[in-house]
Amino acid sequence: MLKRLFKRGPEPQCAVLMVCMGNICRSPMAEAVLRGKLEQAGLAGRVRVDSAGTLGHHRGAAPDRRAVAQAARRGWQLEGQKARPVADADFERFDLLLAMDAGNLADLQKRCPPALAERLGLLLDHAPWLGEREVPDPYYGAVAGFDHALDLIEPACDGLLAVLRRRLGTTG
Repeated sequence: MLKRLFKRGPEPQCAVLMVCMGNICRSPMAEAVLRGKLEQAGLAGRVRVDSAGTLGHHRGAAPDRRAVAQAARRGWQLEGQKARPVADADFERFDLLLAMDAGNLADLQKRCPPALAERLGLLLDHAPWLGEREVPDPYYGAVAGFDHALDLIEPACDGLLAVLRRRLGTTG
């Protein structure tokens, strides 16, 4: 599936959108983790990464302070991110739109033009060895929920990075 979606020509060659409900917890953390892993792998200029929410309640807000703090403890930077809702144009602009859970994936599927449906998926599909399909929403819970979300996001981004490397023709 991914091979057909990759663009030829000027960089970046691929664009990934991480999606959760409000775009203040899980998807900003996933954006930061993937962006950091791409940078470490020397692929930052070849893959564009962004995040958005299926709802616009937090439009313009910075990520949740707990998400920022827990991500920073692991070396992931969320500074400069601002919440935004998924736009209709995102289905064209992004090669992959990866939801954090089935509910947000269903919301994306309702809005996505049928011809672009293959671009949609769950982030945790890239880490089947975890035995989980969804990144739980930590917003209404304790700080430990943010760590658990990162415990799932990090290996999923490793799995996604491996797919991106193969499709971009790089090793590492």
